[in-house]
Amino acid sequence: MKTMTCKQLGGACDLEFRADSFDDMAALSKQHGMEMFQKGDEAHLNAMNEMQALMQSPDAMVEWFENKRKEFDALPSQ
Repeated sequence: MKTMTCKQLGGACDLEFRADSFDDMAALSKQHGMEMFQKGDEAHLNAMNEMQALMQSPDAMVEWFENKRKEFDALPSQ
């Protein structure tokens, strides 16, 4: 089990997610993002806008995603 924060995953807060795989971690982050979107949380909406801008370049998005995966892989298991 590894831990990453919303901020580490491109979000806006220090909420911690715990998962055994990066894919599970990304799913938890996505779920949290959807909840914050529905609440209209301004900080998270700004972070989402930044991610959408990044998504305009498929190469940049792949690079970002792979860097986050490497960051996850380097974390110690708890």
